[in-house]
Amino acid sequence: MIDETELARLLGVHLPRQRWFASGPADLPVEVTLGSLSILRDEWPLLVRAVVSVGDARWQVVVGMRSPAHAAGVVEGKPESVIGEIATPLGHALAYDATIDPELALTLLEQAAGDARVARARHLNADQSNTCVVFDERLIMKVFRRLSDGPNPDVEVGGALGRAGFPSVPAQVGRWHEDGADLAVVHEYLVGGVDGFHMALTSLHDLFDVGGDPAGAGGDFAPDAHRLGTVTAELHLALAAAFGAEAGERERWSDEMLANLGRVPIEGADVEEIRGRFEGLRASRADVGPALRIHGDYHLGQVLRTDSGWYVLDFEGEPARPLHERTRPSSPLRDVAGMLRSFHYAGEVALRDFGYGDEPAARMAAAAWEERTASAFLDGYLETGGIGELLPAAVEDRRVVLDAFLLDKAVYEVGYELAHRPDWVNIPLAAIRRLLTETAPRPEAEA
Repeated sequence: MIDETELARLLGVHLPRQRWFASGPADLPVEVTLGSLSILRDEWPLLVRAVVSVGDARWQVVVGMRSPAHAAGVVEGKPESVIGEIATPLGHALAYDATIDPELALTLLEQAAGDARVARARHLNADQSNTCVVFDERLIMKVFRRLSDGPNPDVEVGGALGRAGFPSVPAQVGRWHEDGADLAVVHEYLVGGVDGFHMALTSLHDLFDVGGDPAGAGGDFAPDAHRLGTVTAELHLALAAAFGAEAGERERWSDEMLANLGRVPIEGADVEEIRGRFEGLRASRADVGPALRIHGDYHLGQVLRTDSGWYVLDFEGEPARPLHERTRPSSPLRDVAGMLRSFHYAGEVALRDFGYGDEPAARMAAAAWEERTASAFLDGYLETGGIGELLPAAVEDRRVVLDAFLLDKAVYEVGYELAHRPDWVNIPLAAIRRLLTETAPRPEAEA
C-alpha cells in the first residue's frame, strides 16, 4: 500500500508551488485531506490519481512513481513537477506529476479517449489553470485540476457548441468523467495554430520597429481583429441557440461587480468611485439587454488563429470567480469587455518585453494600435447579422453596460495579478484610472 498520510503531507508542500493551484504563497504548505486514491497502473511506472481537499476546494493530482534512478530522466529540468520520495508496494519511489511522463500520459489518455492509437505524448508547459498534453500532434488532452460538482463548464459548453454546429471550436473526441465530476477532456489539436496574444505581440513589435500609424505597419492586426469580432458574435448567437436567452438582471450584475470589488485589495479614493459606478448600473434606467451563457474569460489567449480562421478555446470562465457566477447567464458585452481589455494588455506587455516602456513615441503607437484594434473588433462584432437582438437596443444603453463590465474586468485583473504576477499589477491599475476618467470604445453600430 502507498502511505496515504505521507502522500498527503508531500502534496501539502507540492500544491502551493503549482501555477494551477493558485491558493496562497508558494512557500507555505497547505493542509491537505486525501479524499480518494485510485491506482491506474500497478506496475513500474506506477500511476495513481488522488483527489484532495484544501479548504472547500477539491483538486485532482495524477501522480507518477518510478524508482529514483529511473525517474531522474523524466523529471530533469522540471523541478516544479517533483512531489517527493515515498514507499510503494514495488519499492522506494520518486513521486512526480504524471502529466510530464510520456508513458503515463498515454495511460491517462486511455481513461478519456479509449484506444486512441497514438504513440507520442508532449507535455505543454503553459501558464494556465489546468494541464495539457499533446499526442501525435493531432489530439490534446486537458487534465482538470480544480474539480467541480457536475459537468465542467469547458466540457459542457464546448460540447454543446460542437453539437450545435458552431465551427470555431475544436472537436471534442473524448471525456473522462467519474463520480459526478469531469476529470479530463480530449479535443482535436489545431496544428499550426497561433494564439491571439502572440499574434498581437508580433503586430506591435512590427509597429515599434517602423513607428507611425499602425495601419501602415506590416503586421497590422486590425483585419484579424475584425474577423475575430465576427467569430465572437457568431459564438454568442450559437450560445443563445444552444442554451437560450433570458432577460438581463441589472441588479444581480451590479451585486456581482460589488462582490468582486470586495475581494480585491484596491486602496485609495478609487474604491469609492468604482463602487459608485457599479451602484450606478443598478440605479440606471438602462435597458441592459438579454442574458445568455457566455465564454466568461474571453481574451486573446483564449483564441487560436489557424489557416482556416479563428477558434475559441476554454469555456471554464475566470478561475478566481465562484463557479456559480461563471456559469450564470450574463451579457455578451462582458465577453466583449474581456477582449477589449486584452488589447490593452497586449500593448503594455509589448512595451515591456521589447524594451520600449520609457519611450513616449512607442507608448503613443501602442495606444493608437489599441484604439484601431478595438474599433476593428467592434465593427466585426456589431456588423454580424442578428447580434443586435442579444444586446441593449439603444447605443447609449450598450455603452452603460460595456463601461461597467470593462471596469469590473479591470478590478478582477488587479486581484489576479496580485496573486500571480505582482509586477504586472500596474497594467490593470492604470486601466482603472483611465476608465474612471475616460469613456470606453463606443459600440455605435445598430446591428
